[in-house]
Amino acid sequence: MSTVALVRCTSYRDDEVDAAVRRGLDLLGGALRFVRPGESVVLKPNLLVGREAERAVTTHPSVFRAVARALGDAGVRLSYGDSPGFGRTENVAGRAGIADVARELAIPVADFGSGETVSFPDGHLIKQFTIAHGVLDADGLVSIAKLKTHGLTRLTGAIKNQFGCIPGMLKAEFHARLPNADLFSQMLVDLNLLLRPRLSVVDGIVAMEGNGPQSGRPRSMNVILLSADPVALDATICRLIDLDPRLVAPIAYGEAFGLGSAKAIDVVGDPVDGFVVPDFDVQRSSRATAGRPGRVGRIARCLIVPRPVIRSEACTRCGTCVRVCPVTPKGVEFAANGSPPAHHYDRCIRCYCCQELCPEGAIEVDVPPLGRLIHR
Repeated sequence: MSTVALVRCTSYRDDEVDAAVRRGLDLLGGALRFVRPGESVVLKPNLLVGREAERAVTTHPSVFRAVARALGDAGVRLSYGDSPGFGRTENVAGRAGIADVARELAIPVADFGSGETVSFPDGHLIKQFTIAHGVLDADGLVSIAKLKTHGLTRLTGAIKNQFGCIPGMLKAEFHARLPNADLFSQMLVDLNLLLRPRLSVVDGIVAMEGNGPQSGRPRSMNVILLSADPVALDATICRLIDLDPRLVAPIAYGEAFGLGSAKAIDVVGDPVDGFVVPDFDVQRSSRATAGRPGRVGRIARCLIVPRPVIRSEACTRCGTCVRVCPVTPKGVEFAANGSPPAHHYDRCIRCYCCQELCPEGAIEVDVPPLGRLIHR
């Protein structure tokens, strides 16, 4: 039986968030259940891109502050970091408000820009990872994630947050090597099995629904979740947004590979029913996933599998989608006539990197008509 602490928190006021985080830790047995005095612990917020906190793209600085204070009071030495989709950690953290909190609390930024290859023979799919030095140099990892939707995995919460422990463009290589949700999720679970975060905290005070993880809409959920089991935590999030956890591949493989429990969960704190948002905008229908099929498969993929679509009226032609596309030749390219970039769906592996990192929210994941008919 895994334990998840569910704590109501209705604003980002520092005193309210601080009280909520400390209550959540107490419900789980206290901070000293996860850390020991004198240890070095790296805090891993979600710093996807440099956006203001109110846009709900990144972990809110008030949640980061509350976790850092609670662990600092337990006598640990803290650092923090993430490997953003774009930009240096310090710059993205500055835009998100995390860097100001870190300076206030004298928490140094860890090295997430370079890494070292680590063998992992127990991995079910991936037998070695390159891990950021800032993670390897610490005694333990505490994940501080954001509750958001995601084009590939439906949900980004506790499990997926560890993907930022892989430095720089190596993340794009995984998208190219593992072009569907099943394979990508197996990799995420192996990564979590290797890193074994001591504690996961998810900022759901204001979540993101719709076109996440960057271009969706903020949605008040008024909740902070804490657990030592990232699978149980993400499965509990599914209860809150009325989503079948079996449709979230990281949860399914997380339970299958022994990372945690999606069913045997003891929720402590505030009642689950008080947080359920049944109309939360998230992909709910079952759907095919992409891969590297043959000719017939490629045709079927174009007719059935959800694909990224550029809305030309919102596109600023910045070229981000072209730069981040991990395949060769590119699955999205500029046209010669100066028009917005266009996708080559016969090359596109449906990793949704372009949708995830489009700074204008001009790319959405669209299900082709035949796919809508099959999976409705």
